[in-house]
Amino acid sequence: MYEKWLLYIAGFSMAFAVSVLATPLAKKLAYKFHAVDYPRARGMNKEPVPRLGGVAIVMGYLAALFVLVFFEPELRTKQFAGFTVGAVIIVITGMLDDVYQLSAKLKLLIQILVAVIVVVTGTQLDFIMWPIWRYLKPFSPFITVFWIVGLINAVNLIDGLDGLAAGVTAIASTTLAVLCTISGSTLAAILTITLSGAALGFLPRNFAPAEIYMGDTGSMFLGYMLAVCSCIGVFKSYAILSVILSVLAMALPILDTSFAMIRRAVNHRPIMSPDRGHMHHRLVDAGYSSKQAVIILYALSLGSSLIAILIALQDIRATVVCLIFFFIVIVTLFIKTRTTKTNREGE
Repeated sequence: MYEKWLLYIAGFSMAFAVSVLATPLAKKLAYKFHAVDYPRARGMNKEPVPRLGGVAIVMGYLAALFVLVFFEPELRTKQFAGFTVGAVIIVITGMLDDVYQLSAKLKLLIQILVAVIVVVTGTQLDFIMWPIWRYLKPFSPFITVFWIVGLINAVNLIDGLDGLAAGVTAIASTTLAVLCTISGSTLAAILTITLSGAALGFLPRNFAPAEIYMGDTGSMFLGYMLAVCSCIGVFKSYAILSVILSVLAMALPILDTSFAMIRRAVNHRPIMSPDRGHMHHRLVDAGYSSKQAVIILYALSLGSSLIAILIALQDIRATVVCLIFFFIVIVTLFIKTRTTKTNREGE
């Protein structure tokens, strides 16, 4: 057990350090390949900002795993090989999109291909001990593909404010690492705590006012990692609680994307069409600054993550208290944003 903690600390530290050091390099690469985000109607930046920062996150992550692979046998399996191949394809796709602006359909097809590779090499959602598992089992590959593609796009959609996606991913991946450590899923714990280090290493230059954006290179990679790590760890360890714990650990991107899909369907708009209905946009439109909105969303992510950990620890009393407090905060924010929107429409 002591050796496992050393691996966790080493993975986090190496990923953090390399990500910090690689961010200026990613910035130079972005300008070299003209991967720059210019001010636009839905954007929050007033000046051009380079958007290849995801390269720094990936470099930090891969550098750490390159060292850890010599110490952890589970990092030398067919399953991990498939996981790595998928990550490389996702990163290349993200980089091409940041430079050349690929079509949404092409990116979706590549995401599905990557998810299929992950499934074929041995990673699937496994609802152990579910009463209806015998009915779900034949559909497990399809559910896994949907889960991976969904989370890739979920993280991509919340990447709308400086530091939001990196910070929320760091919180979610740390939470998954804790859940996996509690359940004894060593491989998933190593992968997620290393991801947290890579995301946090990038955050100082990405927090408002951002010097660099992660772009699709970073957001798709982070979403992919969260999705696959939850399949490897949480879904294989917590039986019927797995879905609840996973959703709570990654509540912000999952719920924001779900509401976006429902909102666009109700308004008869394409599912992939952009709008200003996301949680971060609503907070900014309600009068909060970009920094305030990001901190509020960090707090919400921490709250839902704490509830997930308390459920895993089976602390019912603390869980109920946190749920009540969390519900009150959510309702208050909803009323605040709704009231502000109504007042502005009436002016």
